[in-house]
Formats: sequence, C-alpha cells, structure tokens
Amino acid sequence: MSKYNALWSLVSQQDGTIVTLSFAEIEQAAGVPLDHSFLSYKKELLDYGWQVEKISPKKKTVKFKRR
Repeated sequence: MSKYNALWSLVSQQDGTIVTLSFAEIEQAAGVPLDHSFLSYKKELLDYGWQVEKISPKKKTVKFKRR
C-alpha cells in the first residue's frame, strides 16, 4: 500500500481534466509530508487514469491531468 493512496483517490474523484493542488492540500490528503519520494510515487497515479502534469516549487502546487 502506497503512502499516497489517499491522495490518488482524492485526485481520481475530481471532475474535469485538470486539478491543481497546493503542497499543503496534498500533505493533508495524503496524511504525510510531501517529500522528494513523491517523484517516485507519482507513477502510481497512472493506474488511476491521471498523471502529474507539472510540479511548481515556486507556487508550491502540483497540477494533475486526466489521461
């Protein structure tokens, strides 16, 4: 079980094709701090029909796109 399963579930339940979440929203949904390992775990999102489109450290957001 991935530490980001709760986040993937949240993203997959969203309407539309693009969802942007702040780092704080991601941490709250996942229940764990967002760290460098997110880059490895993001591949799991493909199983939910979504992908990470863009990570913006400056804005502290992650943009998700429906595949």
